[in-house]
Amino acid sequence: MFEWLGENWWALWLTVFLAFAVVEMLTLDLFFIMLGGGALAGLIADFAGADLWLQIVIFSVVSLLMIAFVRPVALKHLHKGPAEQRTNIDRLIGQSAVVLEAVTGTSGLVKIGGDVWSARSTNGILDAGATVRVTRIDGATAVVASTTGDTTPG
Repeated sequence: MFEWLGENWWALWLTVFLAFAVVEMLTLDLFFIMLGGGALAGLIADFAGADLWLQIVIFSVVSLLMIAFVRPVALKHLHKGPAEQRTNIDRLIGQSAVVLEAVTGTSGLVKIGGDVWSARSTNGILDAGATVRVTRIDGATAVVASTTGDTTPG
């Protein structure tokens, strides 16, 4: 087994790349895919006839360069864009909501779109029926503020 591996390092580089790709699919943080890019560089170096020590150096350098230069740019592009391109919970920020049960600084209920969310207010008590704006999402709680400034001090 070890003799075969010593002659076929490409198989190890391919396995490492696939492992990093699977971990990236589970974490989605664009870190492990950069290491996978380094593993592909090691695979290419092996096919080019490089010694094992050079393959490891190429893997390390390419991985570090991708983490330092490619990942920040990719994250920036991933997180920018107009509101209509935002996904999941980020889409709710800035949306209007209707207060179903008085919202205080610690509790309450609002309806955002067709969904009912637990909520808390950033500016006093918001009475039932009031229209509010979602300022952020904190876990499973919508943090809301009055759109008109009509709040009961609380």
